[in-house]
Amino acid sequence: MPVLRSGFPHRPAQSLATVAGALLAVLSLLLGLPGAAGAAAPRRAPEPAHPGQDWAGSQIAAHEGTGAGAGAPAGAALAGSVEGVDVSSHNGNVAWSTLWNSGVRFAYVKATESTSYTNPYFAQQYNGSYNAGLIRGSYHFATPNTSSGAAQANYFVDHGGGWSRDGKTLPGALDMEYNPYGSTCYGLSAAGLVNWMKDWFATYKARTGRDAVIYTSTSWWKQCTGNSSAFGAVNPLWVPRYGSSVGELPGGWGFHTIWQYTSTGPTVGDHNLFNGAYDRLQALANG
Repeated sequence: MPVLRSGFPHRPAQSLATVAGALLAVLSLLLGLPGAAGAAAPRRAPEPAHPGQDWAGSQIAAHEGTGAGAGAPAGAALAGSVEGVDVSSHNGNVAWSTLWNSGVRFAYVKATESTSYTNPYFAQQYNGSYNAGLIRGSYHFATPNTSSGAAQANYFVDHGGGWSRDGKTLPGALDMEYNPYGSTCYGLSAAGLVNWMKDWFATYKARTGRDAVIYTSTSWWKQCTGNSSAFGAVNPLWVPRYGSSVGELPGGWGFHTIWQYTSTGPTVGDHNLFNGAYDRLQALANG
């Protein structure tokens, strides 16, 4: 008499292998669906198409106006301040001796954008300003939708954004302004942009030992970060406003460090005032 056994009937090994293969195929399809497994890498925008046209204030002028005819600040705004400029590849080879002779004493030079662009005039501008006697620093034009904050900070440091305590080098600056390629706030929420910047600043400090400067306008900051106060206690503010006064500051800052007061100044266009005497500018450079 045959013996009855409990449980499932015996299946050939080949049959089980076929079932297992089918299950793996289904699982692979599910993982490939948008949003499946919850942790897919974020979708990134293409690399910048015209980075040579993006500089500190290029989008401020386009969105907020140039304040043409307002002239240079006068009176109290000039007292105890130091004149500076900022430049990028759109300025080409800069006449640094002319700027020095006109009283300019510091400069910021665009070094990078995203993780794909370096300023082809960087050496002439960065080293040329130094050789003319100016205190100089470099800045990064941010595109938060193309790569992470850490990736862009590392690219910046590796391509001209470093710092040394030589008394002539300012801490790097992060340029946060209107997106030249689409959505004003780069398609990110206020919290998303704040976290991106925190990532950038933390990485920059880990690489250089310095807290970077931030360039941003009050209008953009309000619109895109919800007027966040997350950086005011640590990161010096470089604020653009083309007119006779610096105006309202972004959330978190009680004072500005640098004011970009015009985009139509002599020799290079973008002119700035450091908010303090020359020895305070040296102190910022020395850390």
